[in-house]
Amino acid sequence: MKISLLTAVTSLAVAALAPLPGCKKDSSTNSNSSATNATVPAIYQKIYGALSITSDGTYVTIKTNGLPDHKSIYWPTSKSLYQTFSGTTFGGDTFVKNPNEITSQTLTFKIPINPTVASNHAATPFGPIGVAVNGVPFFNQYAANYAALTTEAQTLDQYWGHPQQSGQYHYHVEPLYLTQTKLTRSSLLGFLLDGFPVYGPEENGKILTSSDLDAYHGHTTVTADYPNGIYHYHFTKDLPYLNGNGFYGTEGTVSQ
Repeated sequence: MKISLLTAVTSLAVAALAPLPGCKKDSSTNSNSSATNATVPAIYQKIYGALSITSDGTYVTIKTNGLPDHKSIYWPTSKSLYQTFSGTTFGGDTFVKNPNEITSQTLTFKIPINPTVASNHAATPFGPIGVAVNGVPFFNQYAANYAALTTEAQTLDQYWGHPQQSGQYHYHVEPLYLTQTKLTRSSLLGFLLDGFPVYGPEENGKILTSSDLDAYHGHTTVTADYPNGIYHYHFTKDLPYLNGNGFYGTEGTVSQ
């Protein structure tokens, strides 16, 4: 059977344009891709630990595996980020290792792009209440069953985080790796589920305490990221560390 030159050339051109098996276009944005989604506000590009960041114009959806990008005694010893730790931890407590190890998670945060003050301030749940810029979840100020964090604080590692029973690493208190190594104590550290940003414990050269903040552990001021001002939360060394009597705004969702 003879094949004309024109037919052969056409077939080669079609084959060259066809996608490779298993490849597909991805419109998400993350730290490892140059792909952009025009509806994702630029501020969310600071979440460098996200697997993907997309938006429908109302909510931004952030997917993450929850793995910290720093060393911890809670990594399996076979991991390069494993580092032994002893001595004192948060609050001057003597470190006591809990039996859990860090494992990869499947977390999807759906956060309102334009946060609004809630008419009824919902209590923060157990589990993730927000996401740090490195993709690690924020937890509230309580241990299980609304117990004080006092005893559990002894199990916080060298960067003041730890994993719970399913291996989900998280921060209840100031994430030291972000505030003292990766970023600064006055930097944007992430967002809570209501869309309002979270900052470190320092503002305009002052180390804040809970007495500087409202019942929800935040206030409204100008920040480097929001020159027109915005309500935002702060980590502090004293209770409630990050969040007080519930979300200031109307919260989005998290699935895992």
